[in-house]
Amino acid sequence: MLREIIEIDEDLCVGCGNCVPNCHQGALQIIDGKARLISDLMCEGIGVCVGHCPTWAMKIEKREAEPYDERKVMQKICAGGPNVIRAHLEHLEQHRQTAYLEQALDYLREHDLEDPRMNGKTVPIADAEVVAMANAAHGGGGCPGAAARAYNRGSGSAGRREGTAGTEQPSELQQWPVQLHLLNPAAPYFINADVLLAADCTAFAMGAFHGRLLKGKTLAIACPKLDQGLENYVDKLTRMIDESGINTLTVVMMEVPCCRGLLQIAQAAVSQAERKIPIKQMIVSLEGEIQN
Repeated sequence: MLREIIEIDEDLCVGCGNCVPNCHQGALQIIDGKARLISDLMCEGIGVCVGHCPTWAMKIEKREAEPYDERKVMQKICAGGPNVIRAHLEHLEQHRQTAYLEQALDYLREHDLEDPRMNGKTVPIADAEVVAMANAAHGGGGCPGAAARAYNRGSGSAGRREGTAGTEQPSELQQWPVQLHLLNPAAPYFINADVLLAADCTAFAMGAFHGRLLKGKTLAIACPKLDQGLENYVDKLTRMIDESGINTLTVVMMEVPCCRGLLQIAQAAVSQAERKIPIKQMIVSLEGEIQN
């Protein structure tokens, strides 16, 4: 399977920073006067950033998809110098990619390289204005609403009953973000997870959505009628199956015909994936009842 990722020609890049706020995954930063891809893991190759580059220094490159390898990424990252290394490590840390962060630190130790976060160095003063305007424009690069977060719901909400007067329906959401375009298929909460792929309207139609469907699952939401770039959905789900090793995929749709496209997306991903996992489907009526 081919994967799309951004490539940057440093000779053409002028470090204007236009691309940074248009990367919703926060995978780009201005470092040492150049745009740098600090996270292959987060880059989805959507290409929004490309259209904002005035010098055409960015392009989308197709590569044969391989399991993410932090050691190979570090080879490329280290070639960019200490500021790029620091940004990559901080990015892993901010997105709670603890396993990959430890692999990156092992790579530095094995090659007798220092962790740049420990020596107090900063981006050169000449780049300070660009960094302030670009990297800080969206909380350090990219939309903060797309930053991966995992929640430990535990058993604290288990004692509250649904529908009882004076009590609140406990949330069973285990992660953020939830919209499929914003989700990173390699996020740690997808590893060996049971995934609920839900049409946007289902949670509004079904009052017991959290307790009956979402509990214990990792969520992705999408609308097959209104969303654009549905082929990206197929690619992301395929990566969840092959790279993150999800266990099951449950597709929840409304009874309206246009919702059936969500099941077709899931079926296409399963057919493309090397691993085979079961697909479960559920239909929610307009009255909020499960039909099957």
